[in-house]
Amino acid sequence: MASVVEALANFSPGLPLAVALSGGADSTALLLACAEKWPGQVSAIHVHHGLQASADDFVRHCEALCLQLKVPLAVHRVDARHAAGESPEDAARKARYESFRAAAQSSRAEIAIKSIALAQHADDQVETILLALSRGAGLPGLSAMPARWERDGITYHRPLLQVPGAQLRAWLVERGVTWVDDPTNTDEKFTRNRIRARLLPPLEAAFPQFRETFARSARHAAQAQDLLNEIAAQDLLAAGSPPVISSLQALSQARQANVLRHWLQQQAATPSSAQLEQLLSQVAACTTRGHQIHIKVASGHVTRQGLCLHYAG
Repeated sequence: MASVVEALANFSPGLPLAVALSGGADSTALLLACAEKWPGQVSAIHVHHGLQASADDFVRHCEALCLQLKVPLAVHRVDARHAAGESPEDAARKARYESFRAAAQSSRAEIAIKSIALAQHADDQVETILLALSRGAGLPGLSAMPARWERDGITYHRPLLQVPGAQLRAWLVERGVTWVDDPTNTDEKFTRNRIRARLLPPLEAAFPQFRETFARSARHAAQAQDLLNEIAAQDLLAAGSPPVISSLQALSQARQANVLRHWLQQQAATPSSAQLEQLLSQVAACTTRGHQIHIKVASGHVTRQGLCLHYAG
């Protein structure tokens, strides 16, 4: 595993850079390291979720830290309450990304942000992989969190994925820098917290190198998924978009599943395993002119229109 210094030495984002700052140890360490490496080129974004009584204390800590580091701070207050059927984690995540987008695009920002750095570390990556396994995820889930990606025209980075959380906290203690602890991080009603409290300690005892080996497996899964995406793009080009049913039938079932998943994701629809299996079965059975297809996928339906499949959300 890398140290904080080693991780930042290999980190080359577009500048100016913003750091998502919660006030916890991980983001505090990331902001400190980035501010020291690129003085005058770093700002911070704090999202006030409005979900905890201590949220105002987090803001005050972030303000004091940024004042000390001479780093501009933007505080975004959001309503992160979840809707019916939505998980609290998903609602908070959506609110954060909307705040990041607003901060990056705001003409009032003191620094025109090109990149945003998030502080997820090696333990967070392991938790993500274990969550994916528990849900029966495919390669996209087992690929875990990418180190770099783009969303809403913003380049996001996770430079600390090779650094254990304990190492980040030890580095801050060594520097004499304090942080705030989010009380929800120990609430075991959240699956991630149960994994952190109950699974990571015995994994550490049984397999001391599990962070490195899990991360390597995630990289292998990501590479395999990249290859599947390339094959799907080629198959969709040949089959057409929307795809011609007879062209799909000429492919193996595995490639049909791969290209159909790819096509549906282009329509902003991610099929469940059951929905995809039902669609494959209907494609295989579609051998007569009168055969109809009408299958619910995500918030829409896949239907047959003439020689092709169509999706309407």
